[in-house]
Amino acid sequence: MTSASIAQPMISHALPENRATRLAAQVALVVLGTLILTLSAKTRVVLGPVDMSLQTLAVFLIAGVFGFRLGLATLLLYMAEGAAGLPVFQGTPEKGIGLLYMQGTTGGYLLGFVAAAAIVGWAADRGWDRSVVKFFAAVLAAELAIMGLGFVWLSYLLGTDIGWNAGVVPFIVPDMIKVALASLLLPAAWLLRR
Repeated sequence: MTSASIAQPMISHALPENRATRLAAQVALVVLGTLILTLSAKTRVVLGPVDMSLQTLAVFLIAGVFGFRLGLATLLLYMAEGAAGLPVFQGTPEKGIGLLYMQGTTGGYLLGFVAAAAIVGWAADRGWDRSVVKFFAAVLAAELAIMGLGFVWLSYLLGTDIGWNAGVVPFIVPDMIKVALASLLLPAAWLLRR
């Protein structure tokens, strides 16, 4: 077996061995992850017409640390919380709540977060989070999924020009900084564990 086939996400090394205790810890981590996502969504940096948040960075790091299953479970619970009307998203409750908000202009990005968690979690499960180059490739692919789905949905709602100029261009530089940060932080954390 290669080391990549037996790699486990970082969090798996901290979980208890006892099955019931491990499950309880995993549930607690998923809930904690949704709280981190909510806080990251509410952390706003105003850079022009579009507010930036730390949410994409949180998605990358949660999926990288938790791996595919727990990372995806965290994002799905987060989406369920938002669909149920909890004010967990960046523009809630000011711009609406629940499914109506999720079908608005940020709907594609929210779907992209789920795809991004799957991509980054899959990579972490294979040990890519131990290599800056491999993890950068995974996080960049996740970022492209977020931007691609966000652009397609925003273009459907408001037109291609607005989708590109308001939904992609303002995010390119800040999101590439987040991609670089995530790509450096997880491999660095693995080095510190040695």
